[in-house]
Amino acid sequence: MSFNNFTFNTTSEIRFGSGMSKTCAEEISKKLGPNILFITDKDLMSLKLTEPTLNELKKSSSIVEIFQDVEADPSIKTLFNAIAVGKKMNATGVIGFGGGSSMDVAKLTSLILGSEEDLEEAWGVSNAKGPRLPLVLIPTTAGTGSEVTPISIITVGEEEKKGVSSAIILPDIAILDPDLTIGLPTHTTAATGIDAMVHAIEGYTSANKNNNPISKMLAIEALKLLSGSIEKAVFDGSNIEARGNMLIGAMLAGKSFANSPVAAVHALAYPIGGTFHVSHGLSNSLVLPYVLRFNSADSKTTKNYAELAPFVFPDINIEQGSQAVCKEFIDRLEILSEKIGLPQKLREVNIPKEACKKMASDAMKQTRLLVNNPREVTENDALNIYESAW
Repeated sequence: MSFNNFTFNTTSEIRFGSGMSKTCAEEISKKLGPNILFITDKDLMSLKLTEPTLNELKKSSSIVEIFQDVEADPSIKTLFNAIAVGKKMNATGVIGFGGGSSMDVAKLTSLILGSEEDLEEAWGVSNAKGPRLPLVLIPTTAGTGSEVTPISIITVGEEEKKGVSSAIILPDIAILDPDLTIGLPTHTTAATGIDAMVHAIEGYTSANKNNNPISKMLAIEALKLLSGSIEKAVFDGSNIEARGNMLIGAMLAGKSFANSPVAAVHALAYPIGGTFHVSHGLSNSLVLPYVLRFNSADSKTTKNYAELAPFVFPDINIEQGSQAVCKEFIDRLEILSEKIGLPQKLREVNIPKEACKKMASDAMKQTRLLVNNPREVTENDALNIYESAW
């Protein structure tokens, strides 16, 4: 078998374990220096999820300034506010504690504080040069995999999102502590879990020239863990083993798509989140089966989906031929999403049918994602997908 030339980047140190966010505090302090900017959101502060880590950090004689104003789909104003707090305190290191939003803000805050780089020049792929401040990321959801991806997404206008993709914003340490995900609401567990599965599916089938055997292997392992644990994590939220499997699965999926980038599911999800403020994971879930059905008109992609099917649904009959396996795979993903309680149609999240046209136009702006799709997506294709999902 021959492979294309490829590059594989990932976070250099990953620590996993129950209570790890607390027991690693001294090490975090050494890595980040005396003035730590701690970026999180108000919900996590009010739930006191941040307390054990903050208390341990303070014991290690670090000065910790908390920035807790991160919102879902963080705005550029929020990013600049975090940077301003970091400058004022003369931050020597940054922690991102939370879901993808907090981690995304932490990544770019560490970049701008460390280099005073012009953000306008950093947008896009491999444009950010750095250096950045030392950075530690601690996820509290099993979804984005942001702790191992070189990507940060920020909302720059009313509805537009921009991204920085550069290995420079990979953190020094990612800490995976399943205890932090125990209190996740059922709906969030379900939506973020499907998000992670989308990362693995799109990473495996990406048309990007950097699609590579490491990403494919990681995608398979991610799907085995995620599909095997998602129902347990949703319906038995205090099951620490299921929570740990979800966290590792999301991380492996993150490593996969960080190097073999995602495609049309994400491209079509962005207008749903940007315009109607539907969570990122749920936005992905709503369009997933429709994009996969569209892609499966391509025979190579049908084969790829069929290859993944038994890792997600071990009881699937692989003797029935790749076309039938592919169809069953997509149908069963849809059933799984419904089973774990997620809305199935755009209208169920109050999106009017007439919005489909504008969303299709907006999705076309996501060129960095659409180029990775195994089948070309036109604006009319996008419209048909949205209308099917409505």
